[in-house]
Amino acid sequence: MIQIELPLADEAATLKLGQQLADLIPAGFITYIYGNLGAGKTTLVRGYLQGLGYKGNVKSPTYTLVEPYEVGGRQVFHFDLYRLADPEELEYAGGRDYFNADSVCLVEWPEKGRGWLAGADLQIHLDYVGMARKVVLRACSDKGQQVVEVIRLRR
Repeated sequence: MIQIELPLADEAATLKLGQQLADLIPAGFITYIYGNLGAGKTTLVRGYLQGLGYKGNVKSPTYTLVEPYEVGGRQVFHFDLYRLADPEELEYAGGRDYFNADSVCLVEWPEKGRGWLAGADLQIHLDYVGMARKVVLRACSDKGQQVVEVIRLRR
């Protein structure tokens, strides 16, 4: 599978990448989003949702684990597993219902759900580079590879 690394000069660049992903990610797609606190994970999700036409506030679901959205004809589930103590908590919260062929799941802190979560189609790694950030997009499936290829070709 392929991966690309891109610079993200500021918050606007992170939002723009999320908006680009909204055009490319189909239903039945799982994205893992990695990065330290403040790296831009929720900003990327906000850009994705805005790219689908969402106008409301997008907050990190740190305490609720998942925030559902119905936008652009899609079911989108934004997970933040930062406070997850045990991956089995996802089972008790009905987590399997979210991962289906009709939904898009965007998962922050996926390492906290290791052993329970379905495999990702795309991994996104956000990191600091001085005052800016960089992103690595890594395809983990054929669907993910198609997304990364299009992003690469657009650069």
